[in-house]
Amino acid sequence: MSHEIEIVSKSPKEFAYAKKKSAEAMRNQVTAFAIMIFFTFIAFALVMAGFSPTLVVPVILLLAVVQVILQLYFFMHWSEKGHGIPQFFMYSGALVAFTMVLAFVTIIWWE
Repeated sequence: MSHEIEIVSKSPKEFAYAKKKSAEAMRNQVTAFAIMIFFTFIAFALVMAGFSPTLVVPVILLLAVVQVILQLYFFMHWSEKGHGIPQFFMYSGALVAFTMVLAFVTIIWWE
């Protein structure tokens, strides 16, 4: 069994394009990370300020959902091409989970 390494050299234009795309992806990831840290500070501030739990809980849940979406999109590279099948399964799982939680909450409230 041979383990050969294939070296592919890129033209200067291809290298510049790849470098530009990598820099853009890194900038997007750092921006998304900064947004998520800001959301975390907002959540801590809401709790520390002593707001009512009826306000704090929905806001924290909303911020958590936004953070999950940002993490999937940027850190799991969903913004790149070729991730259609994993996205489909993740969206399907989220839909099933949401439906189950909604069903159980509805059943509990009606009892």
